[in-house]
Amino acid sequence: MATFKIDAAHSEVTFKVRHLMISNVTGSFNSFEGTLESDKEDFSDAKINFSADVNSISTNNEQRDGHLKSDDFFSADKFPKLTFTSTKVEKDGDEFTLTGDLTIRDVTKPVTLDVTYNGTVTDPYGQVKAGFEIAGKISRKEYGLTWHAVTETGSVMVSDDVKLSMNIQVVKQA
Repeated sequence: MATFKIDAAHSEVTFKVRHLMISNVTGSFNSFEGTLESDKEDFSDAKINFSADVNSISTNNEQRDGHLKSDDFFSADKFPKLTFTSTKVEKDGDEFTLTGDLTIRDVTKPVTLDVTYNGTVTDPYGQVKAGFEIAGKISRKEYGLTWHAVTETGSVMVSDDVKLSMNIQVVKQA
């Protein structure tokens, strides 16, 4: 069984949410970790565990970040981590469908993500690394992130849909 760990210095975990239904706000989690375990070199039997530190959320706006950490959204004091545990991997060429349980706050729901495998290389230091691009979409309200406001003209302030985008590099562990 080969174990890989996320190389956080060469990875990013981001999300996009529609604001006022006319533009997107992009955010990221700057502190996260995860493992991928696989017997097969093509990762078709991969088991994945991931967590992100909610207090590391950043949208390049301190006030908005504070609001996201509050009870209106993530309730970071009570629920400091969001987690993902894979339950199924389906492979089709260099594309995968990854299904697993995503837990945000105290709500766990199945989510399906699209994964592109970008290859495996050995770096100049002899470390084996693999790269993946991951995309998906969730409903924030299904996870208890229910804050809602409407403008005077009836526009929704923040959409329900959240687009997930991750570029992940993993390093094989000795």
